[in-house]
Amino acid sequence: MGGTCLHRGCIPTKALLHAAEIADGVKDSEKYGVKASFDSIDIAGVTAYREEVVSSKFKGLQGLLKARKITTIAGEGKLVGPNTVQVGDDRITGKHVVVATGSYSRSLPGLEIGGRVITSEGALALDFVPKKVAVLGGGVIGVEFASVWKSFGADVTIIEGLPHLVPNEEESISKALERAFRKRGIDYKLGVRFSGVTQDDDGVVVTLENGETVEAELLLVAVGRGPSTAGLGFEEQGVTVDRGFVITNERLQTSVPSIYAVGDIVPGLQLAHRGFQQGIFVAEEIAGLKPVVIEDVNIPKVTYSEPEVASVGYTEAKAKEQFGADKVSSYEYNLAGNGKSHIIGTSGSIKVVRVQDGPVVGVHMIGARVGELIGEAQLAVNWEAYPEDVAPLIHAHPTQNEALGEAFLALAGKPLHAL
Repeated sequence: MGGTCLHRGCIPTKALLHAAEIADGVKDSEKYGVKASFDSIDIAGVTAYREEVVSSKFKGLQGLLKARKITTIAGEGKLVGPNTVQVGDDRITGKHVVVATGSYSRSLPGLEIGGRVITSEGALALDFVPKKVAVLGGGVIGVEFASVWKSFGADVTIIEGLPHLVPNEEESISKALERAFRKRGIDYKLGVRFSGVTQDDDGVVVTLENGETVEAELLLVAVGRGPSTAGLGFEEQGVTVDRGFVITNERLQTSVPSIYAVGDIVPGLQLAHRGFQQGIFVAEEIAGLKPVVIEDVNIPKVTYSEPEVASVGYTEAKAKEQFGADKVSSYEYNLAGNGKSHIIGTSGSIKVVRVQDGPVVGVHMIGARVGELIGEAQLAVNWEAYPEDVAPLIHAHPTQNEALGEAFLALAGKPLHAL
């Protein structure tokens, strides 16, 4: 129970990222008048810390299930009817079935995982810090592992076929992350595709389509996640599946009325919080409570690298496509003007996108800890707040939240600490 997020995804990787943050803090301690020395990473200690976090959360989840008298059955299930699941010799029948079988780490055609070519699961299981790593994929997973390994002392090169790192984010935010990574010494090759890889006992040689090569100890393949639906009986029971994904209507009902699908197997954002929000949605839908649909564009996203990237809603380019180029305006507030950001030593920015004389439709942020600001941002976007609605509200000082307040003030025509 808990799936990829708890055991092989969000929780263990964020534990690694926190250990990386501590390592960076020690290295930079003299900047703040604290004398400390960084020796090395005790990977066994990091692993013990990470496993304790996962174990604690898993026990808590088991306790919640037990308290609610939910029966759990360990085994491999298969859909054998519109309301029946087979697990070993047992058949479980209900009025409805919810399929939530999760995802797996993808590879590329002809790129075999094994040896020194690993996925995120293999990266979590490493009992050493590699000296040099190549990362195939500059999305969330690739960027986060690159950030961890750099903090732990590795040389890192990211290979991304699209023109930018975290290519689904606001372009100005992607460019800011690239500058920050360059400053940290993380190398990247953008707009060039992977061609092949060879490996031996000493390492890997990655070849790109332009003929360039990257040598490393390991190649992390971080090219996204695929839906885990093969061999589970979905199509045999009439459930429409497209390239492995389960197709649903906006209320998460499949082509078989008694069967619903949630999480990574449903086309769209593959985020843990989307998955459990969809679980809540389906429970309420089955109960007849008519829950509100939240579109993927309005689901908050956070990349927990150093610096962090967080966003919700439309990018400025997408907003102009949706509402018209002359109907959209934006304001970008530089964190250099924010007291708390200066105190904790981060640079970055917060960009707010609005419809002219209308609501906020996008918030895009980069900087240390900006993931903690996404709550206010997603409330503004999802409640269709106007900047003028937020401008009179008070943000505590000194906090990074003030930077959001400053951006809303500016878009409302009342800039305070900005020209």
